[in-house]
Amino acid sequence: MELPHFYETKVRWTRGKEGEISASALPPMHMGTALPFPGGRPDAWSPEHLFVAAINGCLMTTFFAIAENSRLAFESYECSASGKMEQVEGRYMITEVKLKPVIRISHEKDLKRARRIIDKSESLCLVANSVKTRISLDPEILI
Repeated sequence: MELPHFYETKVRWTRGKEGEISASALPPMHMGTALPFPGGRPDAWSPEHLFVAAINGCLMTTFFAIAENSRLAFESYECSASGKMEQVEGRYMITEVKLKPVIRISHEKDLKRARRIIDKSESLCLVANSVKTRISLDPEILI
C-alpha cells in the first residue's frame, strides 16, 4: 500500500439543519443534527452516529483482516457500539465508545485465538488510534 492515502468526502446543505454526505463512487447519505441538540431529528444520521459507526466499522474490518491472516474461521460477527457524549471543560465531546462484539466460531480449540485476534484488532484499529476518545472492548465469543 502506498502512503499517504487520502479519503475525501463532501457535505451539502439540503434544508433546515440537514444535508447530504457523499464521496466519489459511494451512494450519498442523508445526515442532520443529532438529538438532543435543537432541531435534531431521530430519523437522520448525525456526525455523532457516523463517528461511533466509524470506530465500530473499523474494528470489524480490522478483525476480518487479522482473522484472515491468522486463518481463523468464524461463523458470524456482530458488534454493537455506544458513544457517550458529555460536556468537558465547556465543550461537547464523545468521551467513550463501548464496543460489544459477538463472534461465533465453530471449534472450541479456537476460543483463545479468537480472543487474541479481537484484542489485537482493537489495538490496531486505525480509526480508534486516530481519536482521543476512550475505547472499551467487551467481546463475547460463542461456539
